[in-house]
Amino acid sequence: MSDDFAPTNLTNHFLIAMPGLSDELFAKSVVFLCEHSERGALGLIINKPSTLLLPDLFEKIDLELGREDLADLPVYQGGPVQTERGFVLHEAIKSPDAEAEDESVYSSTLEVPDGLELTTSKDILESMATGGGPQQVFVTLGYSSWGKGQLESEITENSWLTVPADRAIIFDTPVEERYNKALGLLGLQPWMIAPDAGHA
Repeated sequence: MSDDFAPTNLTNHFLIAMPGLSDELFAKSVVFLCEHSERGALGLIINKPSTLLLPDLFEKIDLELGREDLADLPVYQGGPVQTERGFVLHEAIKSPDAEAEDESVYSSTLEVPDGLELTTSKDILESMATGGGPQQVFVTLGYSSWGKGQLESEITENSWLTVPADRAIIFDTPVEERYNKALGLLGLQPWMIAPDAGHA
C-alpha cells in the first residue's frame, strides 16, 4: 500500500475479534475505539467484565457510590495497559460555565465522536459518589492500545473485523450478546466467520 492513501480513521468503530485471534483477553472480544490516528489507536474492550462491581471499585478508592442505578454495574477489563487505572466512557456532559463551548466538565477527558467522552480523572467518580455524573457510564480498568501502523497490520492479517460503533451495544445490550450484536451490524452471524465455515 502506498503512502499516498490517507489511512482509514476507525475512531468510534468496533473491532470484532476474528476466531483466529487466540490471545486470552482479546479472543471473542469487541473493542470500542475511542481514538485512532496515524500515531496509533486506543480502545476499550466492551464485553469482558471483571469480577468487580462498581461499588467495589469505589470502595477501593475510599468513595461510596451514590447511585442506586449503577449498583450492579460490572467494572470491565478494558485491555492489558494500565490495568490499575480506571477509565469511564460516558455521554458528553458540558460545563455550563466552560470558556469553550465543547469544554468537558471533568479535568482529564478525551472527546469521542457521537456525543461520548472518555474520562480518566477521579472527579467523575467523585460526582457519581454524590449521586451525580452522567446517566450512561461504562467503566473499565485498563485499556487497549496499538502503536503506529500496528492495528492496520492486524486488520490486514484478518485478526479484526471493523464496523461503525452503535452505542446501544455498549450501554444497553446484555454483555453476553454484545459480540453477536456487533457482528450483526455487519450482517454476520458467528457461524459465518467460524474457522471451518463453508467446509461440509
